[in-house]
Amino acid sequence: MSGTIRTESGGRSTGRPTLEEVAVLAGVGRGTVSRVINGSPRVRDATREAVRAAVAELGYVPNRAARALAANRTDAIALVVPEPEDRFFAEPYFSDMVRGVGAALADTEMQLLLTLAGGDRERRRLAQYLAAHRVDGVLLVSVHADDPIPDLLAELSVPLVISGRRSGDETLAVVDADNFAGARAAVAHLVSRGRRRIATITGLLDVYGSRLRVAGYSAALADAGIAEDPALTARGDFTEEGGRRAMRELLARRPGLDAVFAASDVMAGGARQVLREAGRRVPEDVALVGFDDSVTARLMDPPLTSVRQPIEEMGRTMVEVLLGEIGAGPGGRGERRARPQVVLPTELVVRDSS
Repeated sequence: MSGTIRTESGGRSTGRPTLEEVAVLAGVGRGTVSRVINGSPRVRDATREAVRAAVAELGYVPNRAARALAANRTDAIALVVPEPEDRFFAEPYFSDMVRGVGAALADTEMQLLLTLAGGDRERRRLAQYLAAHRVDGVLLVSVHADDPIPDLLAELSVPLVISGRRSGDETLAVVDADNFAGARAAVAHLVSRGRRRIATITGLLDVYGSRLRVAGYSAALADAGIAEDPALTARGDFTEEGGRRAMRELLARRPGLDAVFAASDVMAGGARQVLREAGRRVPEDVALVGFDDSVTARLMDPPLTSVRQPIEEMGRTMVEVLLGEIGAGPGGRGERRARPQVVLPTELVVRDSS
């Protein structure tokens, strides 16, 4: 194939090669070029090779926006976090999740939109945005039981993957960590260290994962033949201040406690401050275990024993599942797929605090 194609307007080249120029050079119609570029199988091999050669010779770059419009796609997905800004920026969990999602999208043409929807006003604005189908799918992180966003997206037929089940009867595509097994292992570890008056600081109990961590705590006590004492359970909210408040309640009710399992590293950090103020040594007087294995755990004094949930892997897996749901992943091609529910294993990382 030889020769040069030049489109002129007023004697000047238009610069960027066009679809029409590719068609002329390949000796085919514009529609055939479009089918080749969009991967249609309805093109003869010889024709496909001619079009590819013309694309290479001209240096033609497809217009992504036009392709997305023609395919009724936006080439964008939204990562929605229904939490206030202060919690989003305070908890390493969310930054690790964003990192995993970003890594999974790095080799795709998808754009990532991060949206915080911690209040009613933000949720209404998000609903209007999504109703206009401005994204191809949604990753929803930190889902509460009464959150209206999942049902809204289902009504809009927007592909959706959530980062944790809302209940044991979850029907949506979901990627989760094994919260029950992680909590059970943490408390079993405390029992193995000779602790018997083991308290727990829960997360928000409208989050199903938090309830599973409480269930794991209870199961480990039952395994060890230790009667569960309701006074050794204090409700937290995944914040440092929530951990401090819950630890004060526990010390007031059961000053002789000898271990604490906190449902997040951030709350464990708040509990550690209160224990120090009360003159309790960690781990000599009170052993302490957290959940997440975040940077907070590694930097705490003493370093915090924590349940590692593979947060970055969860983010990557969520993207893989979502791309499959919207037909952008390998083999997806838009066919109707069963909604997968993936539960990733956790691991107890033992450090000096226990």
